[in-house]
Amino acid sequence: MEHNNKTFEKIVYKDKYLKGKEFNECDFIECDFSDSSFSNTKFLDCTFRDCNISLMKLSGTTLNNARFTDSKILGLNFSECIDFLFSVSFDNCILDYSSFQGKKMHKTIFNDSSLKGVNFTQTDLSTSVFNNCNLDSAIFYQSNLSSVDFANAHNFSIDPEVNRLKK
Repeated sequence: MEHNNKTFEKIVYKDKYLKGKEFNECDFIECDFSDSSFSNTKFLDCTFRDCNISLMKLSGTTLNNARFTDSKILGLNFSECIDFLFSVSFDNCILDYSSFQGKKMHKTIFNDSSLKGVNFTQTDLSTSVFNNCNLDSAIFYQSNLSSVDFANAHNFSIDPEVNRLKK
């Protein structure tokens, strides 16, 4: 089933299973998808505003130009998403204890967000921006951090011996 240019408002879909759907240029506003499974689902050019998607299962899910604003995204394993065209951005979100392990995330924008304990192991974050972000206990290990802008980020620790750093 395919959804194009639709707005979904105040949908509560907690602890549910959704598989094989496609959402193109859709807006999700004040939705609760916590503890649900969206396996093998495609989100193309979609926006999530004021949503709770904590602990959502993303096995085989496509996130292409997915934008998250003012959302609660605790404990998501973005590593389960399809790598092809993976592209996300975050503005004023809580991403604590999520994982981006092994993802290619060139030019990703993290703005005014909490990223406590987020796993960036073997993640390619080259030319990404962490603007006013809290990276307390975030894990950077064997990550490509070339040209990453940490100028306004705080509470982060990066070992230059086990990460790729340039500029």
